[in-house]
Amino acid sequence: MNVVIVESAAKAKTINKYLGSNYKVLASFGHVRDLPSKDGSVVPDRDFEMTWEIDPGSQKIIREIAEAVKKADKLILATDPDREGEAISWHLLEILEQKKALKKGMTVERVAFNAVTKQAILAALAEPRHIDEPLVDAYLARRALDYLVGFTLSPVLWRKLPGARSAGRVQSVALRLVCDREAEIEAFRTDEYWTIEATLATAAGEEFPARLHAIGGTALKKLDIKDTETAHAIKRAIEKGAYRVVSVESRDVKRNPYAPFATSTLQMDASRKLGFSAKQTMQVAQRLYEGVDVGGETVGLITYMRTDGVTIVPEAISAIRGLIAREHSQRYVAPFIREYKTKAKNAQEAHEAIRPTDVTRTPASVARHLDRDQARLYELVWKRAVASQMASAEFKQTTADIEVQGRDGKTYTLRATGSVEMFDGFLRVYDEGRDDRVMTLNKGKDDTADDDDTSRRLPPLAAGDALTDRAVEPEQHFTQPPPRFSEATLVKRMEELGIGRPSTYASTLAVLQERGYVRIDKKRLIPEDKGRLVIAFLESFFKKYVEFDFTADLEEKLDLISAGDLAYKEVLRDFWRDFTRAVEEIKDLRVGDVLEALNELLGPHIFPAKDDGSDPRLCPKCGSGRLSLKVSSKNGAFIGCGNYPDCKYTRQLTGDATGAGGDRELGFDPETGLPVVVKSGRFGPYLQLGEGEGDEKPKRSSIPKGIDAATIDFEKALQLLSLPREVGTHPETGTPIVAGLGRYGPFIQHDGTYANLDSVEDVFTVGLNRAVTLLAEKRAGKGGGRFGRAAVKTVLKDLGEHPGGGGRIQVLDGKYGPYVSWNKVNATVPKGTEPAALTIDEAIRLLQERAAKVGGKKPTRGKPAAKGSKKSSDDAGDEAKPAKAKPKAAAKKPAAKKAPAKKAAAKAKADAES
Repeated sequence: MNVVIVESAAKAKTINKYLGSNYKVLASFGHVRDLPSKDGSVVPDRDFEMTWEIDPGSQKIIREIAEAVKKADKLILATDPDREGEAISWHLLEILEQKKALKKGMTVERVAFNAVTKQAILAALAEPRHIDEPLVDAYLARRALDYLVGFTLSPVLWRKLPGARSAGRVQSVALRLVCDREAEIEAFRTDEYWTIEATLATAAGEEFPARLHAIGGTALKKLDIKDTETAHAIKRAIEKGAYRVVSVESRDVKRNPYAPFATSTLQMDASRKLGFSAKQTMQVAQRLYEGVDVGGETVGLITYMRTDGVTIVPEAISAIRGLIAREHSQRYVAPFIREYKTKAKNAQEAHEAIRPTDVTRTPASVARHLDRDQARLYELVWKRAVASQMASAEFKQTTADIEVQGRDGKTYTLRATGSVEMFDGFLRVYDEGRDDRVMTLNKGKDDTADDDDTSRRLPPLAAGDALTDRAVEPEQHFTQPPPRFSEATLVKRMEELGIGRPSTYASTLAVLQERGYVRIDKKRLIPEDKGRLVIAFLESFFKKYVEFDFTADLEEKLDLISAGDLAYKEVLRDFWRDFTRAVEEIKDLRVGDVLEALNELLGPHIFPAKDDGSDPRLCPKCGSGRLSLKVSSKNGAFIGCGNYPDCKYTRQLTGDATGAGGDRELGFDPETGLPVVVKSGRFGPYLQLGEGEGDEKPKRSSIPKGIDAATIDFEKALQLLSLPREVGTHPETGTPIVAGLGRYGPFIQHDGTYANLDSVEDVFTVGLNRAVTLLAEKRAGKGGGRFGRAAVKTVLKDLGEHPGGGGRIQVLDGKYGPYVSWNKVNATVPKGTEPAALTIDEAIRLLQERAAKVGGKKPTRGKPAAKGSKKSSDDAGDEAKPAKAKPKAAAKKPAAKKAPAKKAAAKAKADAES
């Protein structure tokens, strides 16, 4: 018997059907071991000795594989055809050798296939090879670098910048791109400019638009017409003038198809056309690659989806060109075989592009076998691959220049442009659409950039034709700042710079969101203050390591290692020598020095200029203190007054809802006559009534999520300050039921029982009957929340029995969001992942990571596991983050002398490292 090991259960199931009874296909469920998340896993002083540990969740899988291999005649390692797949095969082989599972003289083969089809599998089995040692070396180098950066930089961040979470080799550079773009937007200054457009008519009455192009023979630049006076003066000069065509030029233009998809371009187009996140795209593509049931046959529909190559094998090209001829005629087949090269820096051209495994499986023919997301993504891949071998689209472009003598004696030239599609070519199948188009205009985007003057048809025109104007309209415009990155455009930029790899793009973006460094709003990436602080710190003290060129050069060295042209330990030694020197240089730097450096670097962001020109860092409360960045290990970063403790003014870093550093008064309470003021504290904006007298504190209310502190009105503020609200008297006890806002949101409360409300508005509108019902449901255990029995969990998806036994795997909806549950192990579904789209392989990886975090113990039911998912080390967002464990609580005993602070700190460190 031959044992074949692949990475996923879905792939194992598909391949099992292709091979005979002499084969047994098993799944490793991704990586089976990794570097433990503690100090000492990589030891530079021992020539970068690396200690590996089998994941607790993989122990049973390893036992099953080892037992099967002991009885086998041949071991075939068939993991994915990339660096990570090679590493998994290497890990499995090492583990099996250590367990003495390999019989003496046993044949061990490595096979790789780019598509999960019978033809591809059998072809791969016919051409086995050995494990690619240089490729494994490149993996070891990447893993060691990521570990060393994470476990060295992250503790420095914690000490020098309390509240920071982590830093990573690629993660931090991607974050810098987002932060740099935000700084560009903040520094951008809008310029006003005008354009003049005339609606002209031929002698036959056919109308068309033309835009002012030149004055007195000098072509206009974008910002030449600066104000309304100039624009309207031009209008008066040319209105009702004698317009004459002076030249007409026509030319034939061809538009060529795009290359078939690589990982980055697939993510970009799926974002633009389907609204998918990078992570969602890869999850759906994984399912299409591993195999779906199509008419009773399990087949992989697309080739391997982690690639930066754009080539297609000759036999697939031939099939595509044949389909084009059959479906659309020979006219639509490109006259020559189109060959593409990627423009990405450090791309690995040997990898094939993403394409359908069988082009005759059209989107329409397989749609009924797929879910909606799978069908849409498959259609995208299919159309892009087919279009790549189609004929060019052909257009006839026309440009006409028209002159008019102005009343001011100047000659004005207007230009009209048009385009006519003569042959649709590849556009019959696929049109990429548009991405962000940034004009090089004061580093901003022209708000007229989306006007496509060439997409319209012009009427017949000839030099000397007289024209009349039907209208002349000046139009005001403003230059716009460059747009924020979307996930798609950030991936594109990372690829252009040579940062990261196809396997890391999605996970890097996910890590930035999970760490709270960026958020997504309307599909745009916005850096959080926490992220900007981390980048400012790294740029101030570790500038080299967030430089784009440095990171790209390191990726290039990893590629040289993959090719066998560079020793991986030589790369590690060079990196570690310079890196430890940089860490040593800031060892004695005080937190105050760090904060002052960040004050300067982030000044325009955290101390924006005031309209009156006064010092933005002057404390608005005491009038003499200087505002500065402050940090707290508990609450993170905030702005505070330098006169503390005499002045206790604080506010958030940004988003000060009260105005330029001060309070915003909304009006006076009609009952007390006291002012209602929006203030900003370290925990966010809040409302306050008056100032209080003596030791009496003023009445305050937080401003709940969903209400914008910058625009909250007086009426809403009075409502919030009136809380808690008495709903009425409970009919059974005669005691009051109260509605209010708490730490966990809106609630009602009666005699120690709390029940959650759906919205803030319910606090003001819930009636007595509804309140009594909610409290009764809570006491009966149906309401969940803080008191009473736990609520019945909603099953979002049942994934079936765990392959290793122990019960069913279910996706549940819990108090803290969706999570995966199996055999008393709970793991949170990461942000950005659709719970209903989770596969059994992904669920098992989440459960394995959760089990690893608790040291192999099964966590009890209740709050689900911490955020995150088990990924390949390339997929882990390039970051090794040390565990920040709390010191263990000492057992109760008679009072003793307090331990010195240094000993307590040492104990905390020991606990964190254990």
